[in-house]
Amino acid sequence: MKKLFATCIGVGLVYVVCSASAAGQEKSARPSPPAKATCALAGGKSITVDYSSPRMKGRKIFGELVPFGKVWRAGANEATTFVTDTDLTVGGKAVPAGSYTIFAVPETDKWTLVISKKTGEWGTAYPGPDNDLARVDMKVSKLAAPAENFTIAFDKGAAGCTLRVEWETTSASADISKK
Repeated sequence: MKKLFATCIGVGLVYVVCSASAAGQEKSARPSPPAKATCALAGGKSITVDYSSPRMKGRKIFGELVPFGKVWRAGANEATTFVTDTDLTVGGKAVPAGSYTIFAVPETDKWTLVISKKTGEWGTAYPGPDNDLARVDMKVSKLAAPAENFTIAFDKGAAGCTLRVEWETTSASADISKK
């Protein structure tokens, strides 16, 4: 009986150690490491986007890995978050201060940025249009050279920022201003 008890305790300890090791895995060691984009606005206000940055790795991205005309998680791993501490106008649509999840619908000649009110989901789980706060048309252009790493960035302008999404040979953008 003591042997059985000792074996059970041993197996339990191995399980706990392995679980703790996996849970403590460094996010930066992932194939799609975490990344962050921040835009500083007037009055000390800001916008922060947290996402994971997948790599092309020789794959055809848009139209294959990421199908045209379907909602895409705009990153990898956990859902891409969009947090603002001030009311905004994103591509002409009102976005109150708060936390959101962003998705995109890529097309060959236009993209749509989807700002969802639902947060906390894993990246692939689009919660549906009932949870959309806004859908914003994005300007699309070709990059001069392919972008290996999926990137979300902000370009600072006089009225606010331009949110820029780049990967493969595509750049999509939307203007953002403080309301």
